[in-house]
Amino acid sequence: MFFRKTVPVALLAASVFAISTPMALAAGKGEMFMGQFTTEHGTTSHPMGDVHARLNPTTHELTYSIHWSGLTGDVNAAHFHGPAAADQEAGVLVPIDGPYTSPLKGKVQLDSQQAAELEAGQVYVNLHTQAYPNGEARAQLIKH
Repeated sequence: MFFRKTVPVALLAASVFAISTPMALAAGKGEMFMGQFTTEHGTTSHPMGDVHARLNPTTHELTYSIHWSGLTGDVNAAHFHGPAAADQEAGVLVPIDGPYTSPLKGKVQLDSQQAAELEAGQVYVNLHTQAYPNGEARAQLIKH
């Protein structure tokens, strides 16, 4: 009698575990990237803040949260740039939509090449202001 009741319950529990485990792993899937803002292009301001991002390695969707302060004025444009090392400049990979208020949260879609560049530490976030239209603050994204 004990065997008849426990085997079906054990099979049900095993089935639930087998189905739910991949779903739980997929929900937490992602690679973390972080960067700290520094000055760029000879700015005299003292930018502070950071970027935290999570890349889904399957879909290449990048979810981000950007915080900043200490700029000469309002941010009027923001972009992911690359490929470039920390001491190099590069063109825009993906624009970041506004409104540009801190914190700025959102997501962008990368292609496989852009995702590979991000994983290699070759992508940075650039914040542009009226005083520094080429970029006032830069945060190189590093995998954590």
